[in-house]
Parts: sequence; C-alpha cells; structure tokens
Amino acid sequence: MAAETFAPTVGVESTHPKDMPKEHSNLPVWNAENWLYEDWPVGQKIRSLRRTIGEGESHLFNALVVDIHPYVQDQMFAESEGVFGRRLVAGAFVFSAGLGLVATNCVNAFSYGYDKLRFIKPVFIGDTIYTIRTNIDKRPKYEKMGLIRAAYEVYKGDGELVLYCEHLQTVRYRDPTAFADQVEKK
Repeated sequence: MAAETFAPTVGVESTHPKDMPKEHSNLPVWNAENWLYEDWPVGQKIRSLRRTIGEGESHLFNALVVDIHPYVQDQMFAESEGVFGRRLVAGAFVFSAGLGLVATNCVNAFSYGYDKLRFIKPVFIGDTIYTIRTNIDKRPKYEKMGLIRAAYEVYKGDGELVLYCEHLQTVRYRDPTAFADQVEKK
C-alpha cells in the first residue's frame, strides 16, 4: 500500500459511515473537519459570522437551564430596579452562543475544559455578537492525543469585548510515534 498523503483538512475531509448508502457516505459532511494535532497552526485567528440574540431564544435558554434570575427574566425589575435598566442575556448563554459561533465538528478533537472564563461586559436582548478564536499553543500530552489551547473572545456591536475564555481540547495525532518521547508520564 502506498504511503498516505494528506491534503489540507479544514472543511475538506469527512467521515464515511458504513451504515448508509455509499453514495451518501462519500458526500462531504457540512461543517465537519478532520484536522489533527499536526495540522493545528499556533497563532491562527478566525472570526465567526455575527448573530443577534433575540428575546425568544434568550428566554428559551433560561427556561431550559432553570435560570429565573430577575435580571434575565423580569422586564419590570430590570427596568425599574436593575443596575443596567434592561434585561441581560444570561452569561451562560453568551458563552454557549459565542463558542458555538466558531465551533466545528472535528471528529478528532475532544473538549478537555475551559480556563479563564470572564464575563467582561453585559449583553442585552437584541445585541449582536461575534467571536474571534486564536490558537494559542499546543503540546503533546497523551500517547495518542495532544493538548491544544485556543482563546475565544466574544464581541458585541462594533467591537466591544464581552467575554473571554480559553478552550482546551485533546486532539488525535496523525503520527503518535512522533510524540512518543514527549507525552506526560503517568
């Protein structure tokens, strides 16, 4: 068998399920990536599309997570007694939506956790947000996966920073033997 060559992976490759017709399985999967640890460029930045947060989705999120705090659920309180004079979008929703804007369906990456999560400015119903992801660093960690760290900055309006966090992901190596002497010892 000839050695495999790897084309650029971002948005090009897809998985090929065996439990569907081959002509369907061979179609590229929308919004899926197959990048591996070696493909992840430190310093790369990407920007998401913008997204306006509506009242209905904010309310639905609050109902799903049982967040009934008056700042996010009580218009009268927020306007008459609240610090900001209007209802906030729950920080957990800003976090979820902001990260979702740059999320991909990479079949080789697994969330390891989040560091430095900060809610810097309030987000209100009707605000438009977008996210910039910056690949900060990477290091070998496990026998088959390395650890990558990306910064997520969520902005609203014309560029006001509202949220910052760092996402850690474990990502499969293309060639685990190349990192065998660098993995963390148990």
